[in-house]
Amino acid sequence: MASFVVAAVLLGLLVLGGALWPLWRRAPRAAGGLLVALGVCSLALYRLVGTPQALQPHATQAPATMDAAIARLQDELQRNPQAAEGWQLLGRALAAQGKPEQARDAFARAARLLPDDPDALVEAAQSRSLADPQRSLDQEAVTMLERALALQPSHQRARWFLGVAQRQRGQPAQAAATWEPLLTQVDASTANSLRAQINAARTEAGQPPLQADTPAAAPASAGVNVEVSLDPDLATGVHLSGDATVFVIARQAGGPPMPVAVQKHTLQDLPLRITLGDTDSPMPTMKLSALKEVELIARLSASGNAQRGEGDLESAPVRVKLPAKDPVKLVIGGR
Repeated sequence: MASFVVAAVLLGLLVLGGALWPLWRRAPRAAGGLLVALGVCSLALYRLVGTPQALQPHATQAPATMDAAIARLQDELQRNPQAAEGWQLLGRALAAQGKPEQARDAFARAARLLPDDPDALVEAAQSRSLADPQRSLDQEAVTMLERALALQPSHQRARWFLGVAQRQRGQPAQAAATWEPLLTQVDASTANSLRAQINAARTEAGQPPLQADTPAAAPASAGVNVEVSLDPDLATGVHLSGDATVFVIARQAGGPPMPVAVQKHTLQDLPLRITLGDTDSPMPTMKLSALKEVELIARLSASGNAQRGEGDLESAPVRVKLPAKDPVKLVIGGR
């Protein structure tokens, strides 16, 4: 098998090199980049659906129709059902063919295989809406969207669709609060149309509209200042990757582990001074400003996952009564 893979890679590079030779003569740097990119793409496709048996004549014939291509992909997924990217590709192909129910099921398989991938969760949630005659986002879709925001609070599509779901459920105030943080993340033209949607929801909820070019701000009492640092002994005694992720988390004191506010930074940002507020909430139904006491913690994650994992380093948790006047100091790895 090893010799087959080596031979296949060499053959692929020779073919790609020959095809790119005219470009190489005029622009060698661009051609080199294309050669590397095409090689990587070829290897990725091989890992997804490639086997030496696929070189048989009956397997190398290109499918003549989209139906034939989908059927071949479904056959490959029967042999390799753990290929999450394959289920995503199948879902997109079925959606393009106007088969939303089948696409929903394919995206659901991908989401189950990628429970910590915000993009996969949002795609699966959206597909449930497209498969519904009323275009409604059901509770399972809402759960996926809340999970995606917990993993990545800045995920724009997750935030947008969660607001849509809340508006559909007759919760205009929650929908407006969910959408408002997007105003600082999108360009001016998009912000204008988004503000109109937010103001419509705020009017429906009996709230005053936002002023033009003025994103809603969290109440002053909602914010808590946090200073995060790394224990000096840990910093000198342990080799840490510079791209490790630092999560600063506020959660209900004595409550569930789901954060009510979270920010994501890199190890290189330390020491860090931030303010956690309502706009950092992954679940708009639970705001920092609604609590009288929170527990703060800083976590250093090598995997980049907000959920606690093996080998993660944390600060000692600190309970704080709100509103908090003084900054809260968290030391990762300290005792």
